[in-house]
Amino acid sequence: MSNSDSFIDEVTEEVRRDQLYAKFRRYGWIAVLAVLLLVGGAAYSEWQKARAQAAAQALGDNLIAALGAPDTAARAAALDALALDAAPGALRDLLAAGEESTADDRSPAIDRLTALADDSTAPVVYRHLAALKAVWLMGQDSDADQRRALLQPLSQAGQPFAPLAQEQLALIAVETGDTAAAVAQLRDLINSTEASVGLRQRAAQLMVALGEDPGA
Repeated sequence: MSNSDSFIDEVTEEVRRDQLYAKFRRYGWIAVLAVLLLVGGAAYSEWQKARAQAAAQALGDNLIAALGAPDTAARAAALDALALDAAPGALRDLLAAGEESTADDRSPAIDRLTALADDSTAPVVYRHLAALKAVWLMGQDSDADQRRALLQPLSQAGQPFAPLAQEQLALIAVETGDTAAAVAQLRDLINSTEASVGLRQRAAQLMVALGEDPGA
């Protein structure tokens, strides 16, 4: 290789190096920013996870402490003292209603559960569970129409407690003498893919007790 060719190669390499440095100076901040965003995003995600875990642990500790009170009234009062909202608040109300339901007077528990069932800010699963528990506590001495109104939204297909709500509606129909409505509800339960085996068996047994053939 001649000296001129070597000189040209050196110049070409130097030009390429200068161009590379120029591009780096012009666009390098983008790569640095991308790295910072990646690292910062990962750190923020870990912080969020740690924060959520700490909050869940604190909630569990507070609930356990409240449930450690000496009697049902004290436990319900300790649960009420916890300032919670949304899902934690709904869970607190369900636990407090469970304590109140053991008393001779179940009306405070029923009032708490019906209030939770009407609370649009609470998660649907907690609202429906509260409505179902309220109906169980009301019993046959309460107004059938009130119980039916609580159960109707729960009984729609796809709702988390639809089969249990349908069973309760069938029992209310039997209680009020509407055998046809009871049989229709029970037949839907027997054919439901959402109902458990035990629930379908109970529905079939009740149909037999009503003088109907479950397999018809």
